This record gives sequence, structure tokens and C-alpha cells, in this order.
Amino acid sequence: MARPIALDLPAYDPRIALQARLDAAPVEHAAALLSAYEVLQSLHDRGILEVMRGALDSGDKLLDIAVRAAEGGQSIRGIRNLLLLINMLGAIEPEVLKVFTEAAPQALKVMVRQPERPGLWRLVKDFLWNQDFRHGLAAVNTMLEMFGRSLSRGRAPANGAASAQTSPKPERQTA
Repeated sequence: MARPIALDLPAYDPRIALQARLDAAPVEHAAALLSAYEVLQSLHDRGILEVMRGALDSGDKLLDIAVRAAEGGQSIRGIRNLLLLINMLGAIEPEVLKVFTEAAPQALKVMVRQPERPGLWRLVKDFLWNQDFRHGLAAVNTMLEMFGRSLSRGRAPANGAASAQTSPKPERQTA
């Protein structure tokens, strides 16, 4: 008859296995590990790890709050509008937007510091002799023209027939 073989296995310690894996790691990963340790230490020093741990612990509560906030129609419209604004800003060349963002604060300063509203004569004088005024007016005019064109395209009927929403132009009476 066969006799059973005695099998004595040492207790498994996962820390020993992890330490062996770390010891066997290639030297080229040492710099990456040290960087990762530095990042973790910085996150710990600033309290970010504690915030993340708290967020993970109360994940269900945070999710409930986020879902309740997103349920309303205003939230959905707000997100859609934000995406449209992001697309619009993405379509503008940075150099063009830079010109606008540099001019806007200067214009606001001048507007706030003006002691009184400009009169009609001042506006006419600027229109006739101030090239910067005319250039700005042309830019605003172009913007309004493009906006109007977009509005017209938005109201065009799908079948190409005359829209019932638009009223016919009044005919001129001749004497």
C-alpha cells in the first residue's frame, strides 16, 4: 500500500512576493518609480489624496448629487450650449480672437471713464473722420450681416415654398 507524502508548504506572504518583484524590476524603471513616488508625495502633501479618498468613500452620494443636478432641462441646455460655445471658439483662429480679447478690456476702460454719453455730433464726427471708428463699425456690420444670414437660413422652410411666417413687403404706392 502507498503511503501519503507529507507536504509542508510555507505560509504565503504577499509582501514577500511584491518585494521580490520590486527587487527584480529592471534598472530603467527606477527613475519612473522615483518620479511616481514624488508625485504621490506631492499629492499627499497638498491633501489631494485625502480628497480623492473622501470622494471614493462617498461616491454614491456624489453620484446622486450629480444626477439630480443633471436631471433638469436647464442643465441639459447648459451643457449643450457649452458644447456649442466650445465649437465656436474652436472655429476662431487664435490670432483673430487675440485681437478681440486685447481690444475689449481697453474699450471697457474707456467706456467706464467717459464722463457722459457722446452726443450726436460726436458720433457723426467720429463716423466721418475717425478711421478706427469706421473700421469697428464695419466689423460690427459684418457680424450683424452674418448673424442675419444665419437667422434667414434657420427660418427657411424645408419644402422651399414661401414661408407663412414672413410677411410680404408692402407695395409702394405711386401717385
